Amino acid sequence: MTSELTPQEAARWALRAGLLLDDGRHEAVAMTANHIHCVIGTLRELDFGETPPAFAYRAGRRNADAAV
Repeated sequence: MTSELTPQEAARWALRAGLLLDDGRHEAVAMTANHIHCVIGTLRELDFGETPPAFAYRAGRRNADAAV
């Protein structure tokens, strides 16, 4: 597992990306980035197996061979 983003690192990355953040925002940005990283990590661990992509879903259609 990678280490969490610190407020100082968030400030450095924001500056590198050309984003001007007030000093008080660095902690909130770091916390948000760490949360997103955690969620993405959890999603990457999921096994979707044979799940079809979202574009294959048709709302309102019933699957005739589905078990009830």
